[in-house]
Amino acid sequence: MNISIVGVGHVGLVTAAVLADYGHTVMGLDDDAAKLEALRSGDVPFFEPGLQELVDRVTADGSLAFTGDLARAVDHAEVVFVCVGTPGLPGGGPDLRFIERVAVEVAQHATRDVVLVEKSTVPANTGARLTQVIEREQQRRGSDAAAVHVASNPEFLREGVAVKDTAEPDRIVYGTASDLARERLREVYAPMVAAVGCPVVETDVPTAELIKHASNAFLATRLSFINAVANVCDKVGADIELVAQGMGHDARIGHAFLQAGIGYGGSCFPKDVDAFLHLSRSVGYDFGLLDEVRQINAGQRQVVLDKLRDELWHLTDKTIAILGAAFKPGTDDLREAPAIYLAEALLEEGVTVRMYDPVALGGVATALPDVKLFDDPLVACRGAHAVVIATEWEQIRSLDLSELKAALGYPIVIDGRNCLDGRAAMDAGLHYHGIGRGHLRS
Repeated sequence: MNISIVGVGHVGLVTAAVLADYGHTVMGLDDDAAKLEALRSGDVPFFEPGLQELVDRVTADGSLAFTGDLARAVDHAEVVFVCVGTPGLPGGGPDLRFIERVAVEVAQHATRDVVLVEKSTVPANTGARLTQVIEREQQRRGSDAAAVHVASNPEFLREGVAVKDTAEPDRIVYGTASDLARERLREVYAPMVAAVGCPVVETDVPTAELIKHASNAFLATRLSFINAVANVCDKVGADIELVAQGMGHDARIGHAFLQAGIGYGGSCFPKDVDAFLHLSRSVGYDFGLLDEVRQINAGQRQVVLDKLRDELWHLTDKTIAILGAAFKPGTDDLREAPAIYLAEALLEEGVTVRMYDPVALGGVATALPDVKLFDDPLVACRGAHAVVIATEWEQIRSLDLSELKAALGYPIVIDGRNCLDGRAAMDAGLHYHGIGRGHLRS
């Protein structure tokens, strides 16, 4: 099929490249001239494992091209995926101006029936609003207006494994309000379903929209729950790793997203929890559980700061190394990254902050120019009063513990991701603190 992707950020570019690899002819549209220039030159403007090679392949064979001309992109497409940003607003809801703008412009330029697909994460009933906007634009155009069918097709990719998640999904969900939209989305995903055999959930538009928010809110809830349990473990001298293991063997619970730590970040969970809470309140339901999920997550950053104060008494004029900047391994994304929050809080207290990350230091230099940057984790730790592990990169997990102790000025390790062997760290002479691993100090 002929497909256009509006917005070639993380979701849009991965989606475009994967669909092109499955045999469709895809045009990526963006209004960022610098990003388009980079992509046309063969450079993916962010870090995502495997994406550069995939983009190289599908642009070389002509399956994927890029444009800044929306009229051209609409004219090309039978299906238009909208992958623009939906940043959070101060009240918690998402900013949907960019999606509305795309809908208006597609309705203005469509010369034949086209399916407009929400790929960006949006609250339930956004599809109804888009349909309303499109109908008004069609009325303005009169008899020249082509039909624009709104559909929802939420993404479930994880940064760091986004190519695999998109090419080999565990499920495909789309909601439609017309036979044409449903049939075209079936055709879009037919090669993928044939290759992977994943289940397909066909539903109406608001249900598909809600599946995305409910999924992310549930995963965030699991993380906040296990972090709350970890805080109890610290108080009573229990081992959160074994608690989570014991819980996970229950088939009703499972092991996924029971890793205690410094809290979740990124572009999805924080924004989607806020948006789901905002949506629930706007329709008259106070989803108080999600308030608690947010508060527990924010509190995990304070847990790390408290552990530093317990060891160092006061933090002013101390030097703290933070290992890991990105919100998770496999990406250079700093959005809502716990490491950035910690660095900001420490800087405010007069701490000299050093930071290591294998891929994200360029973004740190822009966001936090007062942080000292290092491309070697042991060099970052040299002479520091303590080190905080904020991202569980393999380069950090595999550190030689004796070398780490030798590098540090004070042998204090706050493992915010529980990625080191705590017992081995203590045997190496380190003052080790994990999250929910109070048994090591009892």
